[in-house]
Amino acid sequence: MAIVVEGLGDVVLRRLIGKKLDALSRHLRQPPITVRVGFTDENGPKGGPGIRCALTVDMPRRRPLHVEDTAATPRQAFDLAFEALERRALQEIDRARDRRRRPKKYFVAKRLLEAEAERPVETPSRQRRSA
Repeated sequence: MAIVVEGLGDVVLRRLIGKKLDALSRHLRQPPITVRVGFTDENGPKGGPGIRCALTVDMPRRRPLHVEDTAATPRQAFDLAFEALERRALQEIDRARDRRRRPKKYFVAKRLLEAEAERPVETPSRQRRSA
């Protein structure tokens, strides 16, 4: 998994980002191909909550997961965006598990037809004899 961090010079925060993303990728069924983390200061030197953190996770054979959040510091912005990413990833895991658990209607219909085929069919002549 390649992690690309843009717009951040803090080495400690870069290590923390790497650790958290590695821990998240262990919970996923398939590891992500790339993770892009981008920091931008939207309102410049004016101050206030203007630092935006955008996380984009490229998954194999799936559409990418994208979340973003804004806060006063890069650490807060990353924490908020990462929480949203965790929720989204867990939802994807739950959806995949539910799809595997619930049988599809064609599968169920096939099973029902197989069960009917295994039962002996009573012919009209057998019914008359027993009556």
